[in-house]
Amino acid sequence: MNLTSLLQARAAEDKPVRVGMVGAGKFGSMFLAQVQRTPGMHLLGLADLSAQRARDALERVGWPGERYAAADFATALSQGSTHITEDADALINADGLDVLVEATGNPAAGIRHARAAFRAGVHVVMVNVEADALAGPLLAREAAAAGVVYSLAYGDQPALICELVDWARATGFEVVAAGKGTKYLPIYHQSTPDTVWGHYGLSPEDAKAGGMNPQMFNSFLDGTKSGLEMAAVANAAGLTPPDDGLLFPACGVDDLPHILRPSADGGRMPNKGVVEVVSSIERDGRPVFRDLRWGVYVVFEAPDEYVRRCFREYGLHTDSTGRYAAMYKPYHLIGLELGISVASVALRGEPTGISTNWRGDVVATAKRDLAAGDMLDGEGGATVWGKLLPARRSSTLDALPIGLAHNMRMKRAVGAGEVVSWADVDYNADDPAIAFRREMEKAFGNQR
Repeated sequence: MNLTSLLQARAAEDKPVRVGMVGAGKFGSMFLAQVQRTPGMHLLGLADLSAQRARDALERVGWPGERYAAADFATALSQGSTHITEDADALINADGLDVLVEATGNPAAGIRHARAAFRAGVHVVMVNVEADALAGPLLAREAAAAGVVYSLAYGDQPALICELVDWARATGFEVVAAGKGTKYLPIYHQSTPDTVWGHYGLSPEDAKAGGMNPQMFNSFLDGTKSGLEMAAVANAAGLTPPDDGLLFPACGVDDLPHILRPSADGGRMPNKGVVEVVSSIERDGRPVFRDLRWGVYVVFEAPDEYVRRCFREYGLHTDSTGRYAAMYKPYHLIGLELGISVASVALRGEPTGISTNWRGDVVATAKRDLAAGDMLDGEGGATVWGKLLPARRSSTLDALPIGLAHNMRMKRAVGAGEVVSWADVDYNADDPAIAFRREMEKAFGNQR
């Protein structure tokens, strides 16, 4: 109950943790639903490219209008209310701000906002996994130099996986594999925004009526989002992706210790210490029994016969040898749980996951044959998807990260299924996001 008591103390002292958030999408809206109910926490400001969208998000989750009518940040600070703005920089530099939640989903914007927050002495909770996968280790280094905390976002799967990994290691277990579940078939890698709704069982009309963005939902389906999240886990937990990308084995919770043990012991993993995503459907489309579609897991190993016997005595489900076991969490609550990160960084100075190594990289991979002159349309688009590779392989290939593969024109042809390299595209080396990424590659290249 440590965070609860710390928040209650701040509430009693009338010194709440003051939070600013950039981005009023689904994740952000879920946080808005709960922050208003959290004693000791005050949403000082909300920034979005559309102020009306921000107001709509607050109204949708039940905020009274007077709570977000503050004319400026000074008024919001003195009255305990919230100021809405379209100027993210003004929010970042507002007096009294303790923690910035970056929830835009745009990797270039995420890097820009985080670095501005570091300069302002503000902690950052990075919901924007796209930005973390692109340059998280360098962002973490800059935050440390500035004396602030940079953190993955609790409620999102990477931070929850890191929590399970930390639990296993802190209790003396070796981590064999860690990851999450999703719905996956190999054909999904070729999905485009024009075909995505059929895979979800929706009509384009129904999806449009629900305000659903086809490119965003396609990134969930085509493997890109899974790659980005597992890159964040690999880089934060010191784990390694499979050499040729995620395998997405069909696997339910009862089979985690069996399928995710090393291949030398009869499993599917190439070695110990890997990240992997398990599918909730078999390759022929049948549902997996007791699937983990919405959850996270860690597989760990008993070091000796005494511990194996303890596993048996306390009913832990293991593989047939009793050597490998798993812990899992069946659900994650996205932004509803984000307050854990905000409280942790502000009150304990601890991140809920932080990228300290460059182990995994998500590279642009052609969905179809690409010709010279074709324009790449980025994450969830029709031209490329994001494949997770070990950073050492990505570096050898001089691969283009998926987070930058937007509005770049191809200089030469690349076949379907092939990785797109920096040499294959025209790009502006002076673009701030590109320059920061290239700096990260140089700074962390020896940690692969």
